[in-house]
Amino acid sequence: MITRAKSPRALLDAVGNTPLVDLSFLAPAGVTLSAKLESVNPNGSLKDRPVARMITRALEDGRLDGGRRLLDSSSGNAGIAYAAFGAALGVPVTLVVPGNASRERIERMRAHGAEVILTDPLEGYDFAIEKARELAASHPERYWYCNQYENPDNARAHYEGTGREIVEAFATHGGAPDAFVCGIGTGGSLTGIGHRLREANPRVHVVAVIPERFPGVEGLKPLGAPGDLVPRVLDAALIDERAGVTIEEALAACALLARAGIFAGPSSGAYVHTALALARSGRYRRIVTLLCDTGERYVSTGMWER
Repeated sequence: MITRAKSPRALLDAVGNTPLVDLSFLAPAGVTLSAKLESVNPNGSLKDRPVARMITRALEDGRLDGGRRLLDSSSGNAGIAYAAFGAALGVPVTLVVPGNASRERIERMRAHGAEVILTDPLEGYDFAIEKARELAASHPERYWYCNQYENPDNARAHYEGTGREIVEAFATHGGAPDAFVCGIGTGGSLTGIGHRLREANPRVHVVAVIPERFPGVEGLKPLGAPGDLVPRVLDAALIDERAGVTIEEALAACALLARAGIFAGPSSGAYVHTALALARSGRYRRIVTLLCDTGERYVSTGMWER
């Protein structure tokens, strides 16, 4: 039976309720390791959740009236969600993207009609954020700056959506996670999910995945250095442990997942590597993490040629 969308908003209604995949076969005996498979969202990533909420609230509040363009910076996945939902809802979109974002992601944004402004990759991702801020300040009549790093609807989407779904899934098996592994991009997923899990289990151990500064892991911020832009959405008080990860470790975990039939990107690999290390420590028995997007968005980077 074919179900036809009644309106462009039907695409937004398809966001969320993603499966919780059991990865316990990778972990030591007695440890339950689960991950939300976010690549099944309409635009293929975890970022569909906050972007759907932020753009919906902006339309409801009239912040996009008068033909104003939605403006934000993105390393890729949020940009794809902005571009696709903008196309569906008739909202023009401008995205500031670091020039080293994978070709697949840049081309996908442009395919949906978004204006893409590329910044010098040598300047780093924070430079793209600064560029977006400059555009918003210089042309307030042209742009509504969504600013996913400060927009409270970012974390709220994960609190009401992703986190709730995890709690409900674990409740059907008689418990709640005792550890949560997540990285920091905007800080929205760690904050929103972390708060929801802590309500279900006040002792849940929240691990922040911290990549090396260079070459880093696409989509994750290392933080910690003077001058780093710390997202205002992030509630750092939730973090119990900071676990370092290298790109080699992240890609090795991606290869491990691929051989198990799961094609995921480097941030997912970083999360799974960290979650498995936590599982081997023997301290936690019910660990949950995220598989943020699909590995198909990184073919041009050569990560699958290693």
